[in-house]
Amino acid sequence: MKILVCISKTADTTAKIAFTPDQKSFLETGVQFIINPYDEWYALVRAVELKEQYPDTVLHLITVGGADTEPILRKALAIGGDAAFRVDLQPIGIEQVATAIAAHVKQEGYDLIFTGKETIDYNGSGVGGYLAGLLDWPFVSLATRLTYDGKTVVVEREIEGGREIAEAELPLVVSCQKGIAEQRIPNMRGIMAARSKPLQVMAAPPEAQQPAVQIDHFALPPKKSGVHLVEPGNEEELVRLLHEEAKVI
Repeated sequence: MKILVCISKTADTTAKIAFTPDQKSFLETGVQFIINPYDEWYALVRAVELKEQYPDTVLHLITVGGADTEPILRKALAIGGDAAFRVDLQPIGIEQVATAIAAHVKQEGYDLIFTGKETIDYNGSGVGGYLAGLLDWPFVSLATRLTYDGKTVVVEREIEGGREIAEAELPLVVSCQKGIAEQRIPNMRGIMAARSKPLQVMAAPPEAQQPAVQIDHFALPPKKSGVHLVEPGNEEELVRLLHEEAKVI
C-alpha cells in the first residue's frame, strides 16, 4: 500500500494576528509556524500506525508552499514517513493546492490519501474533497476511526445523534479529526533520521499556478465592547444600561 499525507503550515495559535499594509495577506513577521494539528495529530499519526501494521507500506508526505515549509516537513518526517515532497508554490486558493497534489498523485500513484479535517488558520476544509474530485476517487470526511484489513477500509464518522460507518475500496481520500489517532511526540531517533530522509522540491504544474479567486482584503473583527459591572442592589442602573446602551428593553 502507498499512502500520501497532506501537510500544511499554519500559524501557532498564540500568534498575534496582523496583516500587511495592503490588507491582502497575513503578516508573517515574527510568527511561529507549526504543522496544522489536524494534519499532524490525526492524519499523519494514523498513517504511521498503518505503516506499523503493514511494514511494506510506503508513506509519503506532501505540502504546497515555499522553502519556509521545509522545517515542518522535517518535523513530520521525524514522526513518520519515508520521504517528503514540496510543491514550490504560494497558493491563494484550495484549488491550487488540490490541483498541485493531484498532479503528483497521478505521477506517483497512491492508494490512500489522508488530510486533516481543516486548517486552523483559515478554517479551510476543502482540499480533501477537491482532491478526490480531481482524481475521481471516493472521499470520506471527518473520520474519527479507520481500519484496514488489507482490502477494505472501514471509516467511522460522528453524525447528529449517532455514528456513521462507511466501507470503501482503495483508492480513497479521507479527512481525519480527533479520535482517529493519538498525538505523538517525535523522539530523538526520529528527529535524527528525519535529517537524512529525502525531501524533494517540485515545480508546480501550470494548471495550479493561476488562482481561481483573488483576496480583496482581510479585516479583524470589531473589538468587543467593555464590560459594565453593576453593584448588587442597583437595579435602576441595570435597567438604564439595558435600555439606553444595550437597547434590549
